[in-house]
Amino acid sequence: MKTIVSRIAWLWILPVVLVAWEVSTRAAQAVYFPPPSVILARLHELWFSGPAAHVFLTDEAAHHLLPSLGRLVVGWAGACLVAIAAGVALGRSAVLCDVFSPLIHFFRSVPPPLLIPIFMTMTGIGTPLQLTAIVFGVSWPVLLNSLDGARYVDRQYLETCEVFGISRFRRLTRVILPAASPKIFAGLRISVALALIMMILSEFIGSTEGIGYRMLVAQSELDVPTMWTAIVLLGILGFVLNAAFLRFERHVLTWHRGARKTD
Repeated sequence: MKTIVSRIAWLWILPVVLVAWEVSTRAAQAVYFPPPSVILARLHELWFSGPAAHVFLTDEAAHHLLPSLGRLVVGWAGACLVAIAAGVALGRSAVLCDVFSPLIHFFRSVPPPLLIPIFMTMTGIGTPLQLTAIVFGVSWPVLLNSLDGARYVDRQYLETCEVFGISRFRRLTRVILPAASPKIFAGLRISVALALIMMILSEFIGSTEGIGYRMLVAQSELDVPTMWTAIVLLGILGFVLNAAFLRFERHVLTWHRGARKTD
């Protein structure tokens, strides 16, 4: 019933918002807030009016959208793998956790955008800078949630493993990681949005391609509709990535939801 209500709400809320936006902006004739019809027309023209053989992507999309998505995926995946491994290792070792905890809490408190100029002096401009910024921004929620999940595994599970002489590797893959996975996935979900934010911010500095760079060029040319197409495109990307991740999470953690219902 709840799903049906949410779908019905989605069907009418979006058109109402778009109509209200269209009417209000045309009435106000605001230069910096174009109507959605203008934005969508420019979005189609710039990004999605290409041939069907290219999935309707224009040359502009191939030059800016695809590199951004490539850096987003590579940076996010690399950061998550390293953060999960480090978080589980720290979570299962009280000594390591105590040693590294001050450093972790210090660096996670530093806003990642502030470090982009420093990263630029270390890596130069271009893809290395953008990947470094994405990795740094994404790592912390995944690391902390992995650490927390691995630290508080039910003691009965671990004692059972010891009684039956289960090896460390099988204990890790069959007990610790599954038990920590709800926490890990919570961190991964947060990291998806952070990866998108860091992707755009890193493309504002020293980049020659990407959605953020295209938005910066449009700003310098006072091309307001094109600026808004980048904003709308980012919103669509965020929605699609979040929806895809939620579907993947539900598939992987089916056992967890079933266990909660049983309890």
